[in-house]
Amino acid sequence: MNPPTGLPTGLLSDRTVLVTGVLRPSSIASAIAEVALRQGARVLLTGHPRTLAVTGSVASALGLPDPVTPLDVADADSLSALAPTLRDLGVTRLDGLVHSIARADVDLLGSVLPPEGAGPVARAGRARDLERAFIVSAASLPALVDAVSPMLGRGSSIVTLTFDSARVWPGYGWMGPLKAALEAAVRALAVELGERGVRVNAISSGPLSTTAAGAIPDFETLSRRWGAAAPLGWDTADATAVARSTVALLSSWLPATTGQVIHVDGGARVVG
Repeated sequence: MNPPTGLPTGLLSDRTVLVTGVLRPSSIASAIAEVALRQGARVLLTGHPRTLAVTGSVASALGLPDPVTPLDVADADSLSALAPTLRDLGVTRLDGLVHSIARADVDLLGSVLPPEGAGPVARAGRARDLERAFIVSAASLPALVDAVSPMLGRGSSIVTLTFDSARVWPGYGWMGPLKAALEAAVRALAVELGERGVRVNAISSGPLSTTAAGAIPDFETLSRRWGAAAPLGWDTADATAVARSTVALLSSWLPATTGQVIHVDGGARVVG
């Protein structure tokens, strides 16, 4: 990621931000964590228990002093342990929460219908995969918010990451409907948390070259089409714009924005 330039300094001074979904330096969440740190936040990371060491290496490279907190959003016990673990680190309030978690097995990508000729066993397996994908990719947002709810207060900001769900993108398969469900959860949470002064928004990013994107069939074709359509152009290797926009939402600079999907995509969406 290119070092951010031209930003006011200290947008997140004296704010504590929890970032989920950091797996590798190329992760969008890693770029968000870096920009948040540069803007003065205390940044804490979570990592899946199976890949905790990998997330820890990213945290070390960023110079984060706090240990990575284990979190499996599909496990109720792991979610219940999150707030106590954060309290053990001296965290009593979360000013920002970044949800950057999604999962869909390969059989759910490409198309929403099962392959022609798929038998009962394959269809049953696909149904199980879809249930888990929904839990991890969509239902995990309200589950995560619920887990840290006592730490959220007036001025706190929650940001999740989505991808244009208004159109059908080749190869995206079930992730399109799952992202639509995630965006619906954003709107519902914005209403339910509004009285507490907590904002909930989503960033809809253009395609970025991450490990997860590599599993999408014909991702390169999608990326080329996107770059050609975007009035501002689009670099799939640079998550800086997404990270900076996320940090803006985490800051106090957009105090009346909630329940929104903010498109950070080079303008490709307006072209159609």
